[in-house]
Amino acid sequence: MRSALNFKLVIHILSFLLMIEAVALLISAAIAAIYDVNQVLQFNLLDAKGGFWSLIVSAVITLIIGLLGWRLTFGVNKLVSKKEGYLVVAFSWILISFFGSLPFYLSGYFPSFTDAFFETISGFTTTGASILTNIESLPKGLLFWRSLTHWIGGMGIIVLSLAILPLLGIGGMQLFAAESPGPTFDKIHPKVKETAKRLWAIYVLFTFLEVAFLMLGKMPFFDAVCHAFATMATGGFSTQNASVEDYSAFIQYVIIVFMILAGTNFSLHYYLLVGRVKDIWKNDEYKFYLGIIFFVTLIISTGLYFKMGFGVEKAFRDGLFQVVSILTTTGFVTADYLIWPPILWFVLFLLFFIGGSAGSTGGGVKVTRVLLLLKNSLLELKRLVHPNAIIPVRLNGKPVQQNIVFVVMSFFLIYISIFAFGAIILVGLGLDFISAIGASASSLGNIGPALGSVGPIENYAHLPSIAKWFLSFLMLLGRLELFTVLIIFSPTFWRK
Repeated sequence: MRSALNFKLVIHILSFLLMIEAVALLISAAIAAIYDVNQVLQFNLLDAKGGFWSLIVSAVITLIIGLLGWRLTFGVNKLVSKKEGYLVVAFSWILISFFGSLPFYLSGYFPSFTDAFFETISGFTTTGASILTNIESLPKGLLFWRSLTHWIGGMGIIVLSLAILPLLGIGGMQLFAAESPGPTFDKIHPKVKETAKRLWAIYVLFTFLEVAFLMLGKMPFFDAVCHAFATMATGGFSTQNASVEDYSAFIQYVIIVFMILAGTNFSLHYYLLVGRVKDIWKNDEYKFYLGIIFFVTLIISTGLYFKMGFGVEKAFRDGLFQVVSILTTTGFVTADYLIWPPILWFVLFLLFFIGGSAGSTGGGVKVTRVLLLLKNSLLELKRLVHPNAIIPVRLNGKPVQQNIVFVVMSFFLIYISIFAFGAIILVGLGLDFISAIGASASSLGNIGPALGSVGPIENYAHLPSIAKWFLSFLMLLGRLELFTVLIIFSPTFWRK
């Protein structure tokens, strides 16, 4: 068993991921050319109309760096250990965000590299927090790349590569374990590569279906694609300044349905497609997930009806949309929930700490962890009455090992501690208390809209640069579920 880190292997894999990103950038450049063919004849990095040349130059730079790193490490030992898996996962998100920010920065549409990087890592981590004050002024090529970062990040750049890396002779189980969101990402096939292919097939299928339904609601093709990318990735980047608010009720309901699908464990979608419906309804997390949506929507909609004077359908739609959007960490908005009665937006704020299902594209603590914590807390009452009894926590009818419960409790404690620490730092950087706790919770939970000056109709442009870099780190922590990043800072990790 190897003990020393194989840095050449890490570089080899990261370089290959950069080559994949270069292809994605070229696709975005093609979109830019299609929507404005005249820009192809213009080459000005400081004002690349349509973003075409900024995307081309970024793709070339990314491809050269990727090819160089891949060629220099060619023939490396391709056995991936856990340590290399953690390093690849953590640094891949930083690296692809760095190179992915180049077209934003080179185009001249972003005032600084800090803003370009913030927007990009917000995209790849599917947070959806933006610094743009006029989204509609962005050319089509850059808008497409912005949405594509969501779609790539949604299922995970590492899961994407799992279907390809085996072709290079590189095993992927350690990468899959380090990347997959949630505590219980069920393998639906014995081989990791086949699991990745099936997950991506479902992901692509749902994306195509949503595009079709959005177009049925009269949404333009380009906007439909971008919103489908953002929905399935639970990202939240829209092509409109008002997000989804100005679209029809039909379109909003379509997005609600697909947000719910995106926030569901993708293994359950696979079960549905192969006819294993009973396995879906036996799933405790899924029932709890739908239960949260139902009961919180009931509370919010009732409040909007009686306190805000909304009609029945409007109260139901606005309440349901905001609940699903925040619970799944998508971040689309159809209303400014901060003008609602404080009790209502406080209830929504509590959803910041739940998130989507394990094995979904959603962020946050995850529904499974919350459910396990609640089950364990209730069982403590029984254990007090019967101290000698062995009463295990059960999930889906099966006992959960005590060490897993301890890990979940540790995760939640660390999560809340980081949230509190983040809020303190942001207050120290000049944010008011409400905005600080909102930004910290939103970034760590990969949600996007928050509270106060970074609320649903605001953005993050006004924050100081150091706050944007700090929030970018919180986004990365949240997307990789804390431990994958924090373990790298442990001295034990670097010992042989």
